[in-house]
Amino acid sequence: MQTDNPDRRRVIQWSLSALPALITLGSVDLAFAESATKSSAGGQGPQHDFDFFLGDWHVKHRRLKHWLVGSDEWEEFDGSTKCQSLLGGIVNLNESVVNRAGGTYRGMGLRAFDAKTNTWADWYLDGRNPTSIDAPGLGRFIDGVGTFLSDDTFDGKPVKLRGLFKPIDHATCQWEQAYSADGGKTWETNWVMRYTRMA
Repeated sequence: MQTDNPDRRRVIQWSLSALPALITLGSVDLAFAESATKSSAGGQGPQHDFDFFLGDWHVKHRRLKHWLVGSDEWEEFDGSTKCQSLLGGIVNLNESVVNRAGGTYRGMGLRAFDAKTNTWADWYLDGRNPTSIDAPGLGRFIDGVGTFLSDDTFDGKPVKLRGLFKPIDHATCQWEQAYSADGGKTWETNWVMRYTRMA
């Protein structure tokens, strides 16, 4: 019986190749640097902050249909995800299935911890465009909420992107994404994902 899964090997190789991008962490201006030693969301120390996310989850998505135009029209759909830990816990990845009205697609989230800065990097790879990955959101957990910031573009214009991770209890957690078109003065939440742990 063959036990060497080439797809799994490629994912791990890709994950390892992404880690050198962490050297950019030191140049990012994080407003919460002074809070690095506060309590983490997971086990002992910030390298365990994402332990709460390990396992199998059912996902309820709530996505704003039109972004940065003052819309309040939302679409709702479901999905699932499975998160696992790698490299002794300093990396975790989750493969997601998203069931939108236009069709089902897959994606992968990847997070890696840099012990030198007590900072996490958070990437997303869309299965519909699997050879392109954006710069990671960089951040950490403070008082139980993980805040991750990055620069992005939307409709050809620069925006700030903010992702928030929040463990609620053992069985539920939430992620939400927001964009800012004014340099972070105001934020519009455009995607909320509510996770419920599968039995």
